[in-house]
Amino acid sequence: MTDAAPGNGAAREAASDRVVVVIPTLDEEQSIADVVRGIPRAIVSRVIVADGGSRDATAARAKAAGADVIDAGRGYGRACLAATMAAEDADIVVFMDGDGADDPRSIVELVEPIRSGGCDFVLGSRARGRREAGSIAWHQLVAGRVAGWGMRLLYGVSYTDMSALRAIRRQALLELAMRELTYGWNLEMQMRAARAGLRILEIAVDYRRRRGGNSKVAGSLVGTMRAGARIIATFARVASETSPWRRGRDRQRELSNVR
Repeated sequence: MTDAAPGNGAAREAASDRVVVVIPTLDEEQSIADVVRGIPRAIVSRVIVADGGSRDATAARAKAAGADVIDAGRGYGRACLAATMAAEDADIVVFMDGDGADDPRSIVELVEPIRSGGCDFVLGSRARGRREAGSIAWHQLVAGRVAGWGMRLLYGVSYTDMSALRAIRRQALLELAMRELTYGWNLEMQMRAARAGLRILEIAVDYRRRRGGNSKVAGSLVGTMRAGARIIATFARVASETSPWRRGRDRQRELSNVR
């Protein structure tokens, strides 16, 4: 990551970067309106709520609050991918949850390092930030640390969390060729970003208790186990596809075929 300040031309270009916020949702009617209204519109040009088939008033309340709502189908990653493709006008895409736990004011801190030209991908870390009591389960923090250690071994990049709150240049995200359609989406993005050599920054963000409803991941034992299984499967799949050791083995096979 470079510390050099952008020149006047780069500064003008950065100021014109269009920022689109993506919020995947499923039954978040109690919180979504406040989340959408809390987004800093001074720097955000558009909010896309990618709804995964909510059976409550999530979509209607999001639209009334000023968001564009798309029917993305089931699956966290599927919703993120659908919204990314819909955000054709975006230079920078910000992802956040719709339960009110992520502080929309953090968007400014996420976007600024990308706009300044210093990095391509900024991750908000709950592990480094201030956490409201009861906002996050201990096993979520442990999972983030363990995954971070694994990625450090594979790619030499250190992460402390797998939070939803993050910002990335849309073109860089498209080039990662994301495939995961479930809760493994966040992990896959981090792994592929590290392997691709993107300029990555992790910053501390505040995290609050959700503003209503139940967590789809930490709200039940079944949800926790299902999400955990998907994350483990995602790590194994992406590691097998992107491991530096695999590239070395593939290169050896290519040389053998030449001989």
